Amino acid sequence: MVDATPAQDQDATRPTTPDGTYLAAVRTAIDRAAATAEPLRSTHAGAAEDLLAATEAAVEGLGEDLLALSHALHAHPEEGFAEHDSVRAVADLLARHDVEATVGVHGLDTALRASVSSGEGPTVAVLAEYDALPGIGHGCGHNVICATAVGAFLGLVHALRSGAVVGTVVLLGTPAEEGGGGKELMARDGAFDGIDAVVMLHPFSYDVAIQPFLGRRQVRATYHGVAAHASAQPFMGRNALDAVVAGYTGIAMLRQHTTPSDRIHGIVVDGGQRPNVVPATASAEYYVRSAEPATLADLCSRVDLVLRAAAAMTGTGVELEWDRQPAYLPIRANRELAARWTTHQDRRGRTALPPGVVPETLSGSTDLGNVSVRVPAIHPMLAVSSPDLSLHTAEFAAAAGSATGDRGVLDGAVGLALTALDVLADPELLAAVRTEFEDAGGVLDVEEFLR
Repeated sequence: MVDATPAQDQDATRPTTPDGTYLAAVRTAIDRAAATAEPLRSTHAGAAEDLLAATEAAVEGLGEDLLALSHALHAHPEEGFAEHDSVRAVADLLARHDVEATVGVHGLDTALRASVSSGEGPTVAVLAEYDALPGIGHGCGHNVICATAVGAFLGLVHALRSGAVVGTVVLLGTPAEEGGGGKELMARDGAFDGIDAVVMLHPFSYDVAIQPFLGRRQVRATYHGVAAHASAQPFMGRNALDAVVAGYTGIAMLRQHTTPSDRIHGIVVDGGQRPNVVPATASAEYYVRSAEPATLADLCSRVDLVLRAAAAMTGTGVELEWDRQPAYLPIRANRELAARWTTHQDRRGRTALPPGVVPETLSGSTDLGNVSVRVPAIHPMLAVSSPDLSLHTAEFAAAAGSATGDRGVLDGAVGLALTALDVLADPELLAAVRTEFEDAGGVLDVEEFLR
């Protein structure tokens, strides 16, 4: 029975509390599906067990350093493109393990690159993120992402230096994932040229081998009207704020007729200066998200038409500025790599859920998508919190710096290291990874697609 609290009994100065019934039902459905789900399984041998065990032990031996790095980043969060202390902490840790890193690469001051090779062979890149969110710090757990990437890289360096495997491992520190599109900017500068596979992970409230991430474009609509006295001569004005409101309303009506995983959300950036002046300029900004490159392109064209129609309705002019920062494409996850990740999480006592168990609507966007259509890649989700916590909250930030976050650092670092090691050691696996990537469409010209 629904408890409908009378409006007069509510505190009108405070927002109502969102109902958690739907999320509770989602958690129940996930638990039921997980009980019978068949995890992804690999048909390839991967690296030899003795090499896997030695690399796992090497990563575990780094535990104190990795947790110290995670805690340092968590205690001193830095926003995108300003992660100077964070990237320096990574470079200093690498130096203590006799690995030279270069800070300020691929055109970004806080990007990092380190590389170790043992001879001719495949090249695998491990990606680190370390930017934080304004106000809530590491509410997306990038301190965990960074520490797992550094741990995986150093574990792989140990394997290469032992002479047990031949190839190259690269660590890339990628700034400003939270809206800045650092990976896309680095890709345009050739950061991923010559890379055979990319591995990284993301903290979450569930362990998931493959979770869809939506593509995301952004648009700012600036309307130009005619100022007038809002009382004496409103008929001489053309109201730019009316255009913003008409566009916002049009987007709200559009949402009913989009696919279930599509998302459109926006804010008013400028609504005028005073109520007694008809606003001559006003603007709004929207994020437009969809699950496939083609559906993202279609949705953006529909949004574009709505925002232009708002100008026609109100007699204003409009400027639409798409992608002031790089757009994010949906992740094209490589199942062959994800199956190896699943195998290696088993040995850490974790069950990485296969696709379809956690609803795809529980998803955001990431610039790893732009990498995944250039190079075979994975972006598994690693549980560091209880299922009732959401990313981008203060509560999730606390979890990322807690004991569960620390466990995630070690389990994630081992998982990434062993998955990458499989690629280096098993030519048949690498061939299967490449075949799957080509069958999915091969390399996408991202800049041309977004033009």
